[in-house]
Amino acid sequence: MRTLFAICLAACVTATTVAKADIDASDRTAVQAIVEEFIRSNPEFLRDTLLSLAAREEAERQQAGLAILHDDQDDPVMGNRAGRLSVYEFSDYNCGYCKRVFEPIQQMLRDNPDVRLVIKEFPILSQSSLVAAKAAIAAEKQGKFDDYHVAMMTYRGQITTDTIMRIAQQSGIDVAQLQIDMEAAETAAIIQRTRNAATALNINGTPGIVIGDTIIPGAISLDELTKLITEERAKQS
Repeated sequence: MRTLFAICLAACVTATTVAKADIDASDRTAVQAIVEEFIRSNPEFLRDTLLSLAAREEAERQQAGLAILHDDQDDPVMGNRAGRLSVYEFSDYNCGYCKRVFEPIQQMLRDNPDVRLVIKEFPILSQSSLVAAKAAIAAEKQGKFDDYHVAMMTYRGQITTDTIMRIAQQSGIDVAQLQIDMEAAETAAIIQRTRNAATALNINGTPGIVIGDTIIPGAISLDELTKLITEERAKQS
């Protein structure tokens, strides 16, 4: 509490100093006494002020995160690429919960032809997650992401580099070009951008779904997805 008093006092003294450069020690003592007495008499003022500050900082942090999120050039996309409503999914190919929510999300796309699903490749579980994520971004460049993503999300064995390359080839991808694009600076930049967005939005795991300004950590049902999409569509109408 004494620290908080000091903060308030410093603010008051600074303001007084601006107005009167020759403030003396007795004035500073008087200001301190006034501040301390006010806080003792009105403890809820300090509490409410700090809560308001925390809420404002949280809102600013989230808005900054959403701005990074919406910078989605070259991210893999499924559904209606020109859709007026975007759903963002932070995903890892080694994530069992991501695979659990895969079919509900696919059904959501079938039911909502105006939805654009942006896959934010967020490899956090293993080294093979990073390899798979880079391959996904490279597959998008060849226009083969959908087939690759479906095959990876429905695969139930251990994911290795060999598995990723085999699935890529089975998806009709030029594997030689894929491997070049996987190591491109642009691919690394896309993954880093996703990590920055996740940090700003406080998304620490997968899946993480963002619809409008609503952030859903973890798996979600088709009914929940549909409800949130309906609500967001209404906001935009």
